[in-house]
Amino acid sequence: QVQLVESGGGLVQAGGSLRLSCAASGIIFSRHTMGWYRQAPGKQRELVASITGGGSTNYVDSVKGRFTISRDGAKNTVYLRMNSLKPEDTAVYYCNARGEGLFRGVYWGQGTQVTVSS
Repeated sequence: QVQLVESGGGLVQAGGSLRLSCAASGIIFSRHTMGWYRQAPGKQRELVASITGGGSTNYVDSVKGRFTISRDGAKNTVYLRMNSLKPEDTAVYYCNARGEGLFRGVYWGQGTQVTVSS
């Protein structure tokens, strides 16, 4: 079955950095767009960043210049490097896989908490 396992969340002071990882199994990794979403208390889940199988990236405006998404096909892993963290980045971060082309399916990880203290 498909599994997306996130790691790397935690507590960090404002201005600090974290790197989230999401290890995927059970999918053809290169045929899935990988994304990171986040959900803060009382707010809707939002797309933070995504990267296609071909390496094209997309970011929400609030993280541009601070966050970097990348993927390693040899390890079936997607990363989110988060620099210059702000208290408003505090949320549960979820890994997402979405099939491209003939590959269907949307999959979610269990989420990892990121807390940024001021």
